[in-house]
Amino acid sequence: MNNLLSVNSVRFIVLVLIQVLIFNNINFWGYINPYPYILFIAFFPVKSNRVMIILSGFLLGLIVDMFLDSGGIHAAACVFIAYVRPVILKFSFGTMYEHHNMKFGAVEFGSKMTYITLLVGLHHIILFSLEIFSLPKIILVLQKTLFSGIFTILLSTIITIIFSRKSK
Repeated sequence: MNNLLSVNSVRFIVLVLIQVLIFNNINFWGYINPYPYILFIAFFPVKSNRVMIILSGFLLGLIVDMFLDSGGIHAAACVFIAYVRPVILKFSFGTMYEHHNMKFGAVEFGSKMTYITLLVGLHHIILFSLEIFSLPKIILVLQKTLFSGIFTILLSTIITIIFSRKSK
């Protein structure tokens, strides 16, 4: 339990630092911003308390909001994906998730990509809808969601591959 807490604490701190120091300064063509900090929510232990993941997501989003001065939109998007995470896990991994015998390092790549894609897509649509908050600019919301989502998925996949432990 203590080791799990320390691993998740380090993951939280590292992802927040990488996000605020590196990825917040990346802005391609005005609407491509990577947000791989949501990997913390994605790879939070499956057997953990649901309230804990939602509170951790809120804290994660709030810290990113403080550095970006974005008024709580990251916190809202993170709380949303933390809340719907069990549904996405069940959709992506099926019976492995239902039996709670799932380890993210041992699942097949396609299921993991589906899971990351769904989380990123939901996070980004909520984030950019709240950021722009204008129905006539729905095309801009979708544009930012699509392009930032693709970039975030690519970065998240690379980070996942680099830091994944080989299961034996």
